[in-house]
Amino acid sequence: MRFRILGPLEVGGAGGPGPVSGGSRNLTPRAAKIRVVLAALLVRANEIVSVDTLIDELWGEEPPRTATTTLQVYVSQLRKLLDEADAEYGRDALVTRAPGYELRLDPAQLDLTVFQELYERGQERMEQREYEAASRLQRQALALWRGPLLSDTPHGPLLDGTAVRLTEVRTAALEQRVRADLHLGRQQALIGELQSVVAEFPLREEFFAHLMVALYRSGRQADALQVFARLRRGLVEELGIDPGLELQTLHRQILAGDPELLRPTGEPGAAEGPGPDRARVSVSGAVPGPGTPDGPEAPAAHRSVVELPPADRLFTGREEELGALAALLAAPGGRIVVLSGQVGVGKTALATEAAHRAGERFPGGRVLIRMRPDTREGREGVDGPAAAARIARLYGAEGALPGGARELRDLLRGLTGGRRMLVVLDSVDRADQVEPLAAALPEARFLVTCRRVPPGLDGRELLLDVPAPREARRLLVAARRGSDVPDEAEAAEIADLCGQLPLALRAAARAEPCAAARFRGAPGRLAELDAVAPGFLDRLATAYEDVGSTQQREFRLLGLLPEGPFGAESAAAVLDTDAAGARAAVTGLVAAGLVREELPGAGRPACYRLSEPLRLLAADRLAAHESADSVRAATGRLCAAYEKALRETSVQVDGAPSLEWPARQRPAFVTMVRQAARSGLWEQTVRLADALTGLLETLAAWDDWESCHRLALDAAHQLGDLPAQARLLRSLGDRAWQRRELPAAAELYERALLAADIASDLLERSRALTGLADLRLDAGAVDGAAALLSPALDAAAQDPRARFEALRVMGLLAVECGRPATAEEHFGQCLSEAVALGDARLESYARRRLAALRTPAPDCSEVRPGVWRLRSAA
Repeated sequence: MRFRILGPLEVGGAGGPGPVSGGSRNLTPRAAKIRVVLAALLVRANEIVSVDTLIDELWGEEPPRTATTTLQVYVSQLRKLLDEADAEYGRDALVTRAPGYELRLDPAQLDLTVFQELYERGQERMEQREYEAASRLQRQALALWRGPLLSDTPHGPLLDGTAVRLTEVRTAALEQRVRADLHLGRQQALIGELQSVVAEFPLREEFFAHLMVALYRSGRQADALQVFARLRRGLVEELGIDPGLELQTLHRQILAGDPELLRPTGEPGAAEGPGPDRARVSVSGAVPGPGTPDGPEAPAAHRSVVELPPADRLFTGREEELGALAALLAAPGGRIVVLSGQVGVGKTALATEAAHRAGERFPGGRVLIRMRPDTREGREGVDGPAAAARIARLYGAEGALPGGARELRDLLRGLTGGRRMLVVLDSVDRADQVEPLAAALPEARFLVTCRRVPPGLDGRELLLDVPAPREARRLLVAARRGSDVPDEAEAAEIADLCGQLPLALRAAARAEPCAAARFRGAPGRLAELDAVAPGFLDRLATAYEDVGSTQQREFRLLGLLPEGPFGAESAAAVLDTDAAGARAAVTGLVAAGLVREELPGAGRPACYRLSEPLRLLAADRLAAHESADSVRAATGRLCAAYEKALRETSVQVDGAPSLEWPARQRPAFVTMVRQAARSGLWEQTVRLADALTGLLETLAAWDDWESCHRLALDAAHQLGDLPAQARLLRSLGDRAWQRRELPAAAELYERALLAADIASDLLERSRALTGLADLRLDAGAVDGAAALLSPALDAAAQDPRARFEALRVMGLLAVECGRPATAEEHFGQCLSEAVALGDARLESYARRRLAALRTPAPDCSEVRPGVWRLRSAA
């Protein structure tokens, strides 16, 4: 008695089919329902399958009333079939066991169990690197596969789930067999099969990787690269993603003509696979064997040393920068290329990636030497002569090395055969770390990384900035290493909180969970990152520790600046100097890699930025090393600078250019109000909030409007400044009115009127009375509104803005009462006051109201500039 379910269902008698192959007697039941019961029992052979499970498989969620009885009939018919297949044991194979039935089989009687055993044995051989046995076992397993599980039998939940699982197992068996064959050097025989497989599985990257390796080893490098391009197109079109990091690494190896991929690791004499210091991919790798030109027994003059850190599996993006580096390294006459940028921006990672990609262009070898000392890693610094000596040792030099520059150059030339090589010098501080090497290796190209270009170092420079937001998000997702990743919105917020700085992004990615809430609170953000990535803070602080005490203090004071770009005026305020002095100081910090200079926009001066982690570091050092009086004084100067900038900026509407800059800087202004309040700078808090009022109203920034004015109101109470209290209460009333929070608006206007009366502030008395009149008019109480407007206009006699507001409501009242001529008179006076104020926003409102009187719109009315009250058509 034999059963085959890997494809159509087949049942063979004891004397017929072999263990898993077809036979002469086919006893497969014709009735679909009986096939379903048998199939369910077979996929769970030697296990109890409950009655409920079998009923679900047969009828789903709507079984007949007689389901249990009908199932018993099917089981009885199956027992007859099994008795016919094996008269001695068949009938007893299907037993009733609560809460259902069990089909007892020898594993060899079912192709599924044989398949699973062969697959698992093949897996074990693969792990033990017994590639011949692994290939044979997986080939035998795959030979049992005749098609999808039970392809001629209806599927319910049990069979559906099993079919999906087995399809994945079959795919894994195929992948492992191909992998084993690649290890055995069977690449040419695999090409045709793999081309068919990738057509069957157009999104399975591992098969594309195997096809690329097979083509590359067969001398078809261009075809291998085209396979990658085809996969990439498919992934982008179907899923909007790029191939994974392992496949990208393989693509770069093929692009560079990496010899490590050429030799199968299963050949006699070959190494077992890529060592820990070499890039690994999910396909059969290859490394130079002892008998190859690059092996340890090769003559010194022919040796090509590759001494690089492993290819970074997390590296992503930076294609434009990699292209620029490749062009600079290939350009004639450009022996030294300098890659500079602030701490943590990814200079070493980019240089390492560029070196891995540059294999075919540097037949003499590629070497990376870290020049900066690192006490945490126990690494001492390296100078130029020591670096030259290290390269000589790598290329086989023994004993004492010559001390003279010419003798050392001759030695290195002999060791490298005069072939072009690439030397990456990481974290260079001084020109004399590079010059001796450049003299000793005249055929070499040098890629130097540094925070700032050392004086006297002559080379072509590439300044590395933080990655673009999209690339930063991709790096964050890649660095999760397959763990749960934040969604796109949260990833974008985390990237912003990390300032797009790769060092911070990689640290954030190690947090469990990687959530924006962990890093949103500025005071603890650096500590949080350092906790999940020990050493992060030490590394971030190296640039700060490398500069002198004056620059350290300048950097600390810049930590008071709000997040985002800043100009020379803001820097001058916190540093207590003039604009020229501030520019000189900031330029020095840019050179030290602590500040970034941003390209100015059209018509705007140059601006700068502290990457968010560095801004937090500056604030942290400020709290630790600067006196409270110094911090308070610098904060006050900064508030004054921001207030001045606001008051000098005319806020307009309708796309006027003057609105662009303050709107973009709004978060910084709001931050400074909060900072002034925290520092107890009550007067500056009030003045800055006052200066912000027009901007916040124009932008309808409701939350910022309320928070800033509440802080300023508290500051006014601290000062005992009643006019300021009246002014701020009235402004909060205006906000509540525009938000249609009418009871709150009424309370705030009443409080503002009381404070204005106590302070004898006629201007704010007028504005509060106008606000209350507006509320009454809104409620339809025209008489109450009229009673308030006359004293409001009287109190506003000396102030154009207060007169404008009182006349505005008087014009609306006239419209409401059906007196268009009176309304036109009032709005004409509004226009005169707006012109006197030079406020284009108010002037535009007055002109629109006058035009509306001539061509009235029955459904709406603009009651305040930019605020419309809807009316019914009736």
